[in-house]
Amino acid sequence: MEVKVYILNSFAKLEGGGNPAGVVLNADELSIDEMQKISAKVGLSETAFITKINSTNFKVRFYTPNNEVDLCGHATIASFSLMLNNGSIKAGEYTIHTKVGTLKIQCEKDGTIFMQQNKPMFDEVTNKNEILCSLNISKEDLIKSLPVKIVSTGLRDIFIPIKSLDILYNIKPDFHKVLKLSKEHRVVGYHVFSLETEGIANANCRNFAPLYGIKEESATGTSNGALSCYLYKYGVVSENEAKKMLFEQGYSMKKPSEILSTLIIKEKNILEVKVGGRALNINEEIIEI
Repeated sequence: MEVKVYILNSFAKLEGGGNPAGVVLNADELSIDEMQKISAKVGLSETAFITKINSTNFKVRFYTPNNEVDLCGHATIASFSLMLNNGSIKAGEYTIHTKVGTLKIQCEKDGTIFMQQNKPMFDEVTNKNEILCSLNISKEDLIKSLPVKIVSTGLRDIFIPIKSLDILYNIKPDFHKVLKLSKEHRVVGYHVFSLETEGIANANCRNFAPLYGIKEESATGTSNGALSCYLYKYGVVSENEAKKMLFEQGYSMKKPSEILSTLIIKEKNILEVKVGGRALNINEEIIEI
């Protein structure tokens, strides 16, 4: 059986930037085993499989080369960018049904796609020194005023604040240790960030998820949505600043990416989280399974 897979670069700042994701439309008839095989052959960090329920509702499943994940921001952006581009949907609001629940998608006329995320959940990190050891850094490399913390707006990550861009770019993880500790903490991976940036952004980030076959990802929508909540909670950004945030990622991989985030806050509580961006370079690949 042949399956057409579309490949788009989500969150790309430039033509060569962003994070490539696979998208399979009309995936109704595909089995779990077939979706996993397709994802392994595509070989990207995530591939999304879309099933249309009606004109405004879609079911989406996400697979890495070796596992299913509950949610993926950049593959969602790729999926709706593709459907907007091929005319199967128009600008407006849609709903996706995922393993983390039902989420809203907003498609803007300029091609920007925003994805709703769950309200943030914060959790403690045990053995912080082991986390630092797995990245081959020390506590002197951290921002002292900010904690190492687990945060989730759909997927759990460990957030690690680094005091300079130079240190961030030069981190060389021990991926075996990162994988082991990700299992122990029940997280997808590490989201490591600096408040020093290349341009006008709130943070510059790197994301490591070897547990799911991803050593480093060039743009991670869900993690940056959670990071926006972290920065608000710990006073790095004000309530007004949290309405429009920008994150850099992929610069250490020479794949510059920009992820947008917005928080809706009432009485100091985060009511809604959205991440957004655009996707470039639609390509097609035929996978035989």
